[in-house]
Parts: sequence; structure tokens; C-alpha cells
Amino acid sequence: MPSIRTGTGADHEARLVTLSNGHLTAVLTDLGARLLELHVPDRDGRTVDVVLGRPDLTTASADPAYMGATAGRYANRIRRGRFHLHGTDHQVTVNEGENHLHGGRRGFDQHGWTTELHPDDEGVTFSRVSVDGEEGFPGRLVAETRYRLDGSALEIAMTATTDRPTLANIVHHSYFNLGGHDSGDVLDHVAQLHAGHYTPVDDELLPTGEILAVAGTPFDFRTPTRLGEHHAEVHNTGAGRPTGSAGGFDHNWVLAGTGTRVVAVVADPRSGRRVTLSTNQPGLQLYTGGYLQDVTAKAPLSHYDAFAGFTLETQTFPDAANVAHFPSAVLEPGTTYRNTMRLEFAAD
Repeated sequence: MPSIRTGTGADHEARLVTLSNGHLTAVLTDLGARLLELHVPDRDGRTVDVVLGRPDLTTASADPAYMGATAGRYANRIRRGRFHLHGTDHQVTVNEGENHLHGGRRGFDQHGWTTELHPDDEGVTFSRVSVDGEEGFPGRLVAETRYRLDGSALEIAMTATTDRPTLANIVHHSYFNLGGHDSGDVLDHVAQLHAGHYTPVDDELLPTGEILAVAGTPFDFRTPTRLGEHHAEVHNTGAGRPTGSAGGFDHNWVLAGTGTRVVAVVADPRSGRRVTLSTNQPGLQLYTGGYLQDVTAKAPLSHYDAFAGFTLETQTFPDAANVAHFPSAVLEPGTTYRNTMRLEFAAD
């Protein structure tokens, strides 16, 4: 049965929720509908926390790395914070140079959410109302993020409805290290992505509009490949941020298939832990943490270094509102936005 206690956030009393079912244990908070801890066993039954995090809730509430957070209302980037929707030009806040990132100056990650426990199925739903005009977006958006444990899987479902046409791309932003959050870098993790194409980016990490084949490039993870195998061949400026060893990956892959399907498998050879990701989304942002340099960390560490974790952000494509041939990010009244993730853990 879920349990709840209180903690201190930046500007309100935060709720801390623990879900545990004998296979996994997750600790979450209403501050940003955020995953704080996820304890997973290895091949020998040794359980460790496999998600990166900040040392306290106050630090988490203003975390520029968005560790464990629900990012929105539009996660990833919008060029110059501008888009045209149904005959109207919109300007949303910009918070990464001249561009919009992960919801703006005060996105979903920095708000307290309402908490509802689900004692019958080891779950919790966080909800909030994003008012019309918040961060410049049109429409009153009612958003929910639900976490649920199902055997050895963590299920995450992000949904939203609106009273006016708007954009929605709500994303879960945990950084994983299957060896344990304090075990060093993830460059020896082995990943397989069910994606034959990716969307290249410019120096601001915004898509160029091209959709290119991964064959013959560092982005080819169609067969199991070390995350560090080709990361030094990926040259980007990190949107003006300093990066380690060329920055590594922070790109969107075009996922094969439609509907809910398996799209990625990542394994840590040392511990034997493996995660299999299923989603209903068209894109996946694999970010290997190249910009995590001297970032304050939860115990027992004092800080994380570059490549300490990787994200698996299920999403529509970045800047989709400005690229006509990308999948639409428009949410209309009377419809429901839905981004589902199932993270199935195993060890061998």
C-alpha cells in the first residue's frame, strides 16, 4: 500500500510518496510530480537506487537538469519560443538562450501538484491545472501524471485536456544509471533502440527539420551498442553549455511502429540490470548526461560528473509546432493527450 509523509520544498510543504511491491520501491514527490528514488535488484538480489537526484527538495525545486521531473507543458525545445496555431501567433517564455525548453521559466517541474493515492494498485496520481497564459501557452490545461508499480515494472502515464487549442508534450525526465546512481558513468551500458531514423540538430540543439537514416552514423543503435562506443563522434555545442568529450547524445530518435510497443532496451553488464521501455509516443530523446558536470547529488555522493546517467524521454518531436512534417503536438478541446511509459526491469 502506498505511504505518504511530508518534507520541506522551496515554497511549500511537499508530500513524499513511497510505492513498494516486493520487486521495486519508488519514492516520489508532488513537487514537479517527480521520481526521487527507484530501487531495483541486480542479478544477485542486491537492491540499489538507479535514478539520479538532488540532495534535498529545495535544490530539486529549481533543478536545471530536471532530474526525475514531469516536464511541460511543452518539453524539449521550441525555436525562439514562437509558434503559429489556428491563425494566431504565440510567444511563450524563453529560458535556454533565445529558445523555450521544458515548459519555460517555471515549468511543470517547479510547481506543487495535488496528490491522490491508489492503495489498491500501488499507485499515485499527481495533478495540476496550468492556467490559460501560463508561460505564454493558450488554454487551461488539466494535467495528470500517474505512477504505478506492476510486478517488476514502473508505469508512468501523463495525460492532459484543454479548453482551447494548445500544445502538449509532457515528458518524464529521470536520469538512469543501472549500476546505481552513485556508480560512475554509464558509457559501458549497452542500448538497443527500435529506430531507423533520427532528427539531427543545429548548434542550439534544435531540429534542422531533416529526418535521416541512422545507418552508418553514431546514432545507429538498432543492434545492442555501448553508449560510449561512438559518443565522442557526436559534435554539438550543447546550446552554449560546456560539455564533456564532445557532449555525447542529446537527440530525438524516430521510433518504429505505432501504438504501444517496445522501443528500447538498455542493460548494465556489470550488475546485470536491464530495463525494457514501451511507449505509445513517436519519438525518444536519449540524453547521455554530457552536461552534468559537478552537479550536486544526493547521498552518498557530493556531485555527479558528465555521463553519470541517461534519460529515456518519450515524446513528440522537438519544435514540432514549427516543422510541418513532424507529428503534431497540437491538443484540441474534447481530446486527451496521453504519453505512456512502461519501464520493465530484469537482471541476468
